[in-house]
Amino acid sequence: MLTRVGDWLKTWRDLLDAPPPEDSVFLQRVAFVERGVALPAKMVLMVVMLYLLFVSNWFRNLTPLQEDAWNLLRTFFLIYFCSNVGASIVVWGMEELSARLVERVVYSVALLDSIFLAALTLVTGGFGSILYWLFPGLILRNAAVIPRADVQIMVNVSVAGFYALAGILYPILEGAEKELIESTGRGAVLSSGEDVAREPMESLVLRLLLLLLLAACCYALQVLLDRRRREEAEAQEYAVKHHQLQAAGRLAAEIAHQLKNPLGIINNAAYTLQKTVKEGKTITQQISIIREEVSRSDRILTELMGYAQLAEGKVERLSVTDEMDRAIGEAFPAGVNYAVEVRRNYGPAIPTLLGQRGHLAEIFINLLTNARESMEGRGRVEISIRVTPDYEVEVRIRDSGPGIPPEVLPKLFDAYFTTKERGTGLGLAIVKHNSELYGGTARAESVLGQGATFIVTLPARSIMRFRR
Repeated sequence: MLTRVGDWLKTWRDLLDAPPPEDSVFLQRVAFVERGVALPAKMVLMVVMLYLLFVSNWFRNLTPLQEDAWNLLRTFFLIYFCSNVGASIVVWGMEELSARLVERVVYSVALLDSIFLAALTLVTGGFGSILYWLFPGLILRNAAVIPRADVQIMVNVSVAGFYALAGILYPILEGAEKELIESTGRGAVLSSGEDVAREPMESLVLRLLLLLLLAACCYALQVLLDRRRREEAEAQEYAVKHHQLQAAGRLAAEIAHQLKNPLGIINNAAYTLQKTVKEGKTITQQISIIREEVSRSDRILTELMGYAQLAEGKVERLSVTDEMDRAIGEAFPAGVNYAVEVRRNYGPAIPTLLGQRGHLAEIFINLLTNARESMEGRGRVEISIRVTPDYEVEVRIRDSGPGIPPEVLPKLFDAYFTTKERGTGLGLAIVKHNSELYGGTARAESVLGQGATFIVTLPARSIMRFRR
C-alpha cells in the first residue's frame, strides 16, 4: 500500500517537475490561442459590455446597494478594458519582445479575466448564474497558453476560487439588500426580473470539483503532449548527431592516413640519413632537429585529433550528475588518497543530455584535474549543477587554489596556452570546444588568492556544431 502511494506521489512529482516547452513553442501557442481566438472573442465581449454598462437602460429600478455594485463593476470594467488593450498590443507585437515579458503579460491577463468573470457572476446570480459555464472554457484557455506547471496550476485554482468567492458573496449581498429594502420600504427589480433559485449544496460542490478536476486533467494532458513532442524532437536530434559523428569519424580516418603515414616515412628517412652521415656534425645536428620536430608534430597531431573530437562515437541519453560522479572518481581515485574535500550540490530535476559520453567526460575530468593540480592535491572542490531559467544545465566547479592572475584569464581557453611546465595547453581548450560542440559555453572566474571557478553551460537540447 505504501509503495503504491509512493509511486503515485512520484508520478505527480514528475508531472510538476516537467520542464516547460521552448520559447518558440510557447509563442506559437500564444499566437494561435490569444491572437487567433481570444482577442477576437474579447473584442466582441468588450463591445457588448460597453453597450450594456454605459448605453443600455437594461439595469433600472435598482436599490442603492445594487447601484453601488454596478458602478463598481463599471469602474473595474474600464480598468479591465485598458489592461486588455495593452495586452493586445504586446501579443500582436510579441515577435519583437522577449518571451519572458510575453509570459508575464499572458499570466496577468489570465488572472484578470478570471477576476472579471467572477465579478460578472457575482452581480448576475452567484452560484445560480449561467456564466458558470464560461469558467471551464477559461481553464482550457489557460492550460493552452501557460506552459509552467506552478503558474498554470495557481491560475486555474484561482479561477475555481474566484467562482466560489462570487457564489459565497452573492447571498451576503442579497441579505444586505433585503435588509435595506425592509428598512426603507423601497422595492427592487433584479436584473433578470426574477428571484434566483438557490442551488443545492451538492450541486455547488460538484461544480467546484469539476473545475479543479478539469484543471488537473488539462495540465496532465499538456505534459503528455509535450513529452511526446520532446521525444520526437530528441529522436530527430539523435539521428542528426549520429550522422555527424559518423561523418567526423570518416574524416578522422582520412586525416590519419594522409598525414601520419608521410610523417612516418620522413622520420625513417631522417633516421637512415643520420646513421649514414656520421662525420658531418652540423648535418647530424640538423637531422636530429628534423626527427625531433617530426616527432613533436606527430604528437601534436594525435592530440589535435582528440581536441577536434574527430572520432566515431555513440550518441546516448546522459545523466549529467552521473557523469560528474564518474569523473570525480577518475580525477580523485580512492587509491591515491588526495587530501581534497569534494562537495556536491546537485539541483532538482536536472534534464538528461543527448551526446557522446566521451565529450562530457573530457569536460568534467579536465576541469577536475585542473582544480586538483592548482591546489597541488590539497584543498576543497565545490561542484554545483542546476537548471537555469533558459533551460540550460549549468555546471560550476570551484577550487580553493591560489586563483588565476587577471592577465592570464583571457588566454585560459586558448589552445597551447599553459602555465604548467609539462602542460600541452589543450586541456581547457578541449573543455571549451566540447561545450561549444553542443551549443554551450565555458568560462572562468577568479580572484587572485581566493581560488577559481569554472562555469560550463550546456543546453538541454542542442544540435552538435562542427567547426571548419
